[in-house]
Amino acid sequence: MKLLTRQEELVLVAVLNLGGSAPLLEVRKYLTGSTGKDWSISSIYVPLDRMEKAGLLSTSVGAPESRRGGKGVKIYKITKDGLQALKELKSIHDTLWDGLDEMAFE
Repeated sequence: MKLLTRQEELVLVAVLNLGGSAPLLEVRKYLTGSTGKDWSISSIYVPLDRMEKAGLLSTSVGAPESRRGGKGVKIYKITKDGLQALKELKSIHDTLWDGLDEMAFE
């Protein structure tokens, strides 16, 4: 398994927490609220695009917006490979953190 970058991991977890599928702006809103950091559109779009190409996400186009000339919104959906990547990454995190106790942070 190729490890995800921290940014990819956060974006993929955000999509999963949004029900497994979400548009970019919803992912941005979720990440901003969860991390307290203001995420730019490109800081989310680039990893979304990379993970789509890697098969961790799939995309579809939603209904067009109601305003004149509105386009359909691109929806990102986590794939089985994306879920597996997160499971493996969580296992690695759990293994690494398991050896630390509270005293390590004092």
